[in-house]
Amino acid sequence: MTLHWWSIEIVDGPHSSAGRWRDMHQETIVSSGISFGAREWHWRAFSWGVLLEIAFADEEIWPAFRALPVVRAALDAVPDPVHGLHIYPGRGGSSGGILPRRPRPTAGAGAVPIPREEPSPRVTLASPEPAPTTSGVTV
Repeated sequence: MTLHWWSIEIVDGPHSSAGRWRDMHQETIVSSGISFGAREWHWRAFSWGVLLEIAFADEEIWPAFRALPVVRAALDAVPDPVHGLHIYPGRGGSSGGILPRRPRPTAGAGAVPIPREEPSPRVTLASPEPAPTTSGVTV
């Protein structure tokens, strides 16, 4: 079964914390999600705020859940209404990948060593004084 994840980030505001917002609205949002078919949800606390990751079995459920009056009211009440709410599809930015990363072979020109030019040989003079010219003047 494929789950369609959505992330809601709430950032601390100047006068109130996102943790306090979570305490006030967590039950309403989660119970609304369950009634609309949420399969999984996770709350995570960070130094900058809180993150709710919620997953639905069907992609079409999210717009209906998001349009619920209780969800809209909770999201309108975030501590920083200008910069404090981020909603996007997928797991949260701090969650990491579901599958571990595997090293990939280097493709193309990245696999070939860079050609290096040999340094030019140094030229040394036989004597430290320049040779005199035909008119007897040294240059």
